[in-house]
Amino acid sequence: MSKVETAMVMAAGLGKRMRPLTATRPKPLVKVAGKAMIDHTLDKLWEAGVMKVVVNAHYLPDALEAHLKAVNYPFDIRISDERAQLMETGGGMVQAAPLIDEDRFFAINSDNLWTDGPTNSLQRLEERWDDAEMDALLLLVPQTSAHNYKGAGDFKLDDYGRVSRRLPDRQAPFIYTGIQLLSKRLLRDAPDGPFSTNILWSRAIEEGRLYGLVHEGDWFEVGSPEAIAPTEAALRRV
Repeated sequence: MSKVETAMVMAAGLGKRMRPLTATRPKPLVKVAGKAMIDHTLDKLWEAGVMKVVVNAHYLPDALEAHLKAVNYPFDIRISDERAQLMETGGGMVQAAPLIDEDRFFAINSDNLWTDGPTNSLQRLEERWDDAEMDALLLLVPQTSAHNYKGAGDFKLDDYGRVSRRLPDRQAPFIYTGIQLLSKRLLRDAPDGPFSTNILWSRAIEEGRLYGLVHEGDWFEVGSPEAIAPTEAALRRV
């Protein structure tokens, strides 16, 4: 199977929990360890051999577009313009689909940071991909490797790597990192307008086509200003 060379970076959110830092800039441009969060993601994509990047933009989109032009990354960068309406995660991918040339592509939230284990995490997703079995492959992190995270977890995995959701009022061992490899098959028959990717994942779970891969490195949820300092301290230690 050919190499995955396209990614979508989800960068359209309002960043309300990151206020007041997002009063004057979109959340992907908030700096962590001296670098805008979206640049950490772009660095990882370049290391994995990605050549084309689609970025969706809604909140303060001119600032985001100007940044992407100024940093001069060696990608073919395309903007999926959500100025008129914030499309949420699922609707954002559907709207951006005409800009994505490949059937398989990475979709990555621009507001999370991660370190790799022995192997590049995006390349591990590629190597694990089984087109006959999967519509999406999620990178999942154990609670012990999730920094700044205070939730109950998201998913469980069976012995084959298939994903199931956390039961109500229970804990789940794995957290979604905001990183996935998916086929455009996942987007078929999607709802109109804004909607969450969870709708598509639920169908894939029912069909046995949503899989997970356990992340080997560390992962950082950077959802509020208070999370920045401990994230920077942890990154200095790894």
